[in-house]
Amino acid sequence: MPPGCRRERSTEPSFLPLPTARPGGKITPAYCHGKEGKMARHPHSRSVTSRIFTVSVLSACVAVLGILLIVSPTSAATRSAPPTIATFSIVGYDPATGELGVAVESKFFAVGSVVPWAKSEVGAIATQAFGNTTYGPRGLELLSLGLKPEQVVELLTSTDEDGERRQVGIVDAAGNSATYTGKSCNAWAGGRTGKNYTAQGNILVGPQVVDAMCTAFEQTPGDLSEKLWAALDAGQKAGGDSRGQQSAAILVVKKGGGYAGFNDRYIDLRVDDHPEPIKELGRLLKIQHAMSKLNEASALYREKKYAEAVEAARQAVAYKPDYGDVHYDLACYLSLAGDVDNSLKSLKTALKLSPRLLSLAEKDSDLNNARSDPRYKQIMASAAKSQKTKRR
Repeated sequence: MPPGCRRERSTEPSFLPLPTARPGGKITPAYCHGKEGKMARHPHSRSVTSRIFTVSVLSACVAVLGILLIVSPTSAATRSAPPTIATFSIVGYDPATGELGVAVESKFFAVGSVVPWAKSEVGAIATQAFGNTTYGPRGLELLSLGLKPEQVVELLTSTDEDGERRQVGIVDAAGNSATYTGKSCNAWAGGRTGKNYTAQGNILVGPQVVDAMCTAFEQTPGDLSEKLWAALDAGQKAGGDSRGQQSAAILVVKKGGGYAGFNDRYIDLRVDDHPEPIKELGRLLKIQHAMSKLNEASALYREKKYAEAVEAARQAVAYKPDYGDVHYDLACYLSLAGDVDNSLKSLKTALKLSPRLLSLAEKDSDLNNARSDPRYKQIMASAAKSQKTKRR
């Protein structure tokens, strides 16, 4: 099995060095000279206290100006009226992994392109109803400045002339949550918050949809994406969107969780148009988890930790038992770990599910331990015979 590549991350800081601290906790500015505790300065220069006060005032002004720029409303003259995004969503945080995410379903085409927003170590936001997509980036920026979800909701909606038509749910990187439903949202509309999550929806069959989502999120084991999907599924089973189904999406972020660690987009799955989008989203999510576990197993393989690679590959098989490739990789890791019996069983399953793997199995050195067993030839011969029969 060819080794993968590993990305090394720079440990250099992305900021300029701050003034150094002397023993005793006092700060030594870069322009300080002279004896301990004293500062050499030009006779006409201002005092240190005056300089610090001026910098503090300027910093505060910049922060306030930044917030005002972020929350400044968009002119109605520059916008056309978008369709209402009737939907139900859940926004969540996993304190064990630091993951933040959003799951959403709607009778609306490609809802995943509008509702979910998230930034690792900052927060996650769902913006819907008469959706204002600027709530996503602006809300995340406000969270990054240290505002709480309730404060962000207030700033976004109070500066929005259509605020009473909006619905939004926000969770920050500490698990604090807030939900808002404008008075002009179409019934049934509302939301609930809980520890590390918020759930909301509009044009639903009733409040039982949101209640079911909250219960599912709280009681479902597994990682954040599994909790989010379970909440969507429970909401749909409770009646969901009163108009029906069309699209669904899950977005989960965590630091370095993206492909090869180059970004934070850990899971980003969308079903844009489907008669059963939540069910299809669940299918895709299982593939995502299977691939993630195979990547984990591959990393362990490169470190020659074969027993650990076996366990990761077995988890991949549990997510995607009908996928021949995961059985094949498991067979290789089992062979390398010395478990020939189970390696041959996995190889047999892999070839049955994916006959194209036959030529690879004939040459793969990772199967050398299994290849020395007489049963290997029998399995290979049987797979070759089956392949010839299918071609006729």
